[in-house]
Amino acid sequence: MKSLGGKPEGARLERMKASPRWAGAGFRNLHPVLPGLRDPNVPMPTLAEFLCGGDRRTPLGPLPSMNPREAWRRMPASGLRATWLGHSTVLLEIDGVRVLTDPVWGPRASPSTLAGPKRFQPVPVGLGALPPIDLVVVSHDHYDHLDYPTIRELAKFDVPFVTSLGVGAHLERWGVRPERIVELDWWESHTLPNADLTVSAAPSQHFSGRWLHNRNGTLWSSIVLRSEKHAVFFSGDTGLTTEYRTIRERLGPFDLVMLEVGGLHPSWGDMHLGPENALKALALLGGGAFLPVHWGTFSLAMHAWDQPAEALLELGPRAGAQLLMPRLGEPVEPARANGVEPWWRGVDAGAQAPRAEAAATLPKAMPWPID
Repeated sequence: MKSLGGKPEGARLERMKASPRWAGAGFRNLHPVLPGLRDPNVPMPTLAEFLCGGDRRTPLGPLPSMNPREAWRRMPASGLRATWLGHSTVLLEIDGVRVLTDPVWGPRASPSTLAGPKRFQPVPVGLGALPPIDLVVVSHDHYDHLDYPTIRELAKFDVPFVTSLGVGAHLERWGVRPERIVELDWWESHTLPNADLTVSAAPSQHFSGRWLHNRNGTLWSSIVLRSEKHAVFFSGDTGLTTEYRTIRERLGPFDLVMLEVGGLHPSWGDMHLGPENALKALALLGGGAFLPVHWGTFSLAMHAWDQPAEALLELGPRAGAQLLMPRLGEPVEPARANGVEPWWRGVDAGAQAPRAEAAATLPKAMPWPID
């Protein structure tokens, strides 16, 4: 299937092999896993548990959302604005430059349109209704971050992409012209032509792969976006690592920090943050307004769909975090945000639980975690 992507070869593959993170057959995490992140006494979930385990894994009603198009017609007064469009997809406006992170408009985080984690509801605005995009950044190649039908559509816009080493092979296979693709190793940077914006790739603790046999065949990264006046950190997917302190020293400070908070399980706690470790990562990064991502869109673990939001609402004030938790499609300026309204609490009221999908529609073996 084309959704599986392309295979790096030639000069691209040689550049990947020259990376300090290349380990002979794929990339690797260099930083030692911090103690306590992964619980060795908790086994990986079975396929049945992944499909049916846990309570309230999907919302019973639609999440409140807003159409941001009218707001997008006006420049942000502060120069920096973010619109969360679901999961890790955010439209950033940074001093006149529009950047789209890990764009996913497809119905499932899966190689198939018939099986796999299904999004809770459509994106608040269609791809064709977006304002002109100056840059797309892709942190890594997992399905909930790199979506085949979305990239096929974005390729028609002729927008430039910045991504991690090797991921360009997928983009090219799906129609993005090679000259529109920049692939970065950690600590490498790219300045957008004719714009005041520099994009840097930085460490994350994760993995990659779009099927069972190509694990870690491309690199995973966090992303830093910096203009003359503002800087934004985007985690992609990651576990907690003290490398975040080095990121702060080399690329900080940050006006906006976007960290993943959903999809956590005790058996893979080294590969995802979750709310508590996201707040620790925020501290290592030196703070900044905190916009949680990677939640509220797909069920990728056994926790309740709104657990990350509730945990952050409880833990965030104790940690001194400036939380930004807008509705889907609600543009927010970090410099002008005032408090958090727990909009998610009314979603399940008065609605009936959806029927579970049949286990037979999914493969019998899956790598863990899948995102």
